[in-house]
Amino acid sequence: MAQAAAGPPPARQASRRNRSRRTDDTVYGAIDLGTNNCRMLLARRTPGGFRVVDAYSRIVRLGEGLGATGALSEAAMDRAVEALGICAQKLQRRNVTKIRAVATEACRAAANGGAFLERVKAETGLELDCITAEEEARLAVQGSLDLLDEAADAAVVVDIGGGSTEMCWVDVAEWRNRGGFDGGGRPPLRGWSTMPVGVVTLSERFPEPSEGRDEWYAGMKAHVHSLMNAPKGARRLRPVFEAGMAHMVGTSGTVTSVAGVHLNLERYDRSRVDGLWMTADETRAACDRLSSKDAKGRAQEGCIGTERADLVLAGCAILEAVMEAWPTERLRVGDRGLREGLLLNLMRKKRRRGRRARRKPNGASDD
Repeated sequence: MAQAAAGPPPARQASRRNRSRRTDDTVYGAIDLGTNNCRMLLARRTPGGFRVVDAYSRIVRLGEGLGATGALSEAAMDRAVEALGICAQKLQRRNVTKIRAVATEACRAAANGGAFLERVKAETGLELDCITAEEEARLAVQGSLDLLDEAADAAVVVDIGGGSTEMCWVDVAEWRNRGGFDGGGRPPLRGWSTMPVGVVTLSERFPEPSEGRDEWYAGMKAHVHSLMNAPKGARRLRPVFEAGMAHMVGTSGTVTSVAGVHLNLERYDRSRVDGLWMTADETRAACDRLSSKDAKGRAQEGCIGTERADLVLAGCAILEAVMEAWPTERLRVGDRGLREGLLLNLMRKKRRRGRRARRKPNGASDD
């Protein structure tokens, strides 16, 4: 076939192809050390986003006992360091050069959180940023953009963690006007909030009783309600929720577990859970099914098991409390969130600095 006359010389073309190939082969890494889990994703950039090449997850319960002592325990730190050491080995084997590793609520709240992160650096070589609750909330939204229904006018993104729960209110109507997901821009957030309660902290505060389970479960929900405080920007979206033009996105292990129970899965299947739509009634029915069983009964559920049996009801209580405070008819389930947000930010092309979006008080913003 004849070569086109236009364009750069063949040598430059080859050079560009090689540069492109090297860029495409770059492996990016994201590590999220939470109150309950240590998770890592390694991925390569693709035209539509990224392709995962390796993943790791381990329950480390870093925040175990934190509520009572105010500090991370030696046993919890040992478990986390061991898991992070495995992450470091995987990073080395994959020759990962672009990585961001973050720590969240447990390290934010612990008196010895800073010392622990220094130990992590010394023993594994990993430098973890202890990010703010606001950045954690925004990263969860960034990692789940394609779960937003552009036909809706608003959404609340809920990330139930081990030690805290983050919520972001998204103005989907304005995002749609700007071009939506295909437009490439970030959706405008009208507010964000964090509650200092997650599945670990709530479970420790409300130990499961042998009797009076209904009152105990209602008590957990009431406690979550007492901590909820939506910013002004979010409250302005209240009419949209009341009109039935909003939906919820859940990005946590609690929500994926509830979805697995709803689907009666014998084993967790991400391909069936991630992106699933559930009605509010279906979500409550799955929570009711779990709350009607003791820990042994919950452990027999295919998507719960012994490791999650003692924590999942605290997650259900948080989820139901949020659903009562911000009623929607539909919940979108996401097996994604903070790590995906970290990866997308790492892969985003750098832009010239411009005027930053004007921030409003009480967690609202115009961006």
